[in-house]
Amino acid sequence: MSSRLQFRPSRRQVLQSGLAAGAALALPRAPWAEADSVSPPVTKPIPGTGERLPVVGLGTDKFRTSARDAIQAEIKRMHELGGTVIDTAAAYGDSEMLIGDALAALGIREGLFLATKLTAGGLSGGGEASFQRSLERLRTQRIDLLQVHNLNGVDELMPALQAWKRTGRIRHIGITTSRAAQHAQMAEFMRKYPLDFIQVDYSLANRDAATTLLPLALERKIGVLANVPFGFGSLFAQLQARALPDWAGDIDAGSWGQFLLKYVVSHPAVTCAIPGSTQVMHLEDNQRAARGRLPDEPMRRRMEQFWDAMV
Repeated sequence: MSSRLQFRPSRRQVLQSGLAAGAALALPRAPWAEADSVSPPVTKPIPGTGERLPVVGLGTDKFRTSARDAIQAEIKRMHELGGTVIDTAAAYGDSEMLIGDALAALGIREGLFLATKLTAGGLSGGGEASFQRSLERLRTQRIDLLQVHNLNGVDELMPALQAWKRTGRIRHIGITTSRAAQHAQMAEFMRKYPLDFIQVDYSLANRDAATTLLPLALERKIGVLANVPFGFGSLFAQLQARALPDWAGDIDAGSWGQFLLKYVVSHPAVTCAIPGSTQVMHLEDNQRAARGRLPDEPMRRRMEQFWDAMV
């Protein structure tokens, strides 16, 4: 199986490079209809509770205050289109603050599934200090999903996480990684603790998690957030000179972004993919992946064969 690629241009960089050929990376040109005429997104249940989440959410990174308007516009549009999941972290610059300000301005906090992360130490203080800072910056009384970032301090933090869950300060407990090298350690924690979620790197080009972590998540009834579904933009770079295959229409994929996301969210273990974006047009394209048909198992194999033959 292919590991995650090392070249990491963003979707924006690929689109601006002038290397993309015609429709190979083009986003659909026609604007979406108003929210009340858009079909609802496909949803999947959280294994431990049955609560359903749309299969495509929004991931964030180290945003600066200069991105305030863009982030608010994205969150507003995602909410209009039925998306609910937003994932951030204490370590992501001003992201928590910008998200909290946007949710307060839009008045939509109660309609969203808000996930963030902490570690046992670091610039945000770690542990209780980091958690309290996240609550303040996100302008909320509870976190829907609190995750230990990159497995940093799982054993140390787990008693506090479980206590916060019992008192209602958080609803779900999770752990995260975006590196295949940590998959074995993550599997150990999945067996050791009663986790509600894992967050793991998974894409058409990086299928390592499907060998170990995703089957274990099904077995343990743990929800899965899939991060870096575009390989930090590297998959777009690989696809830049290619047109979508005709059979992409069989899964209602109208762009490479939709093709890649539909592969990820069609895995039985994946609850939601969290692609990052800072532009409404990219968010809309990502949200289209949560509409229409998803690949069945034969189609997933066909997509894998297509990718493997190309690389």
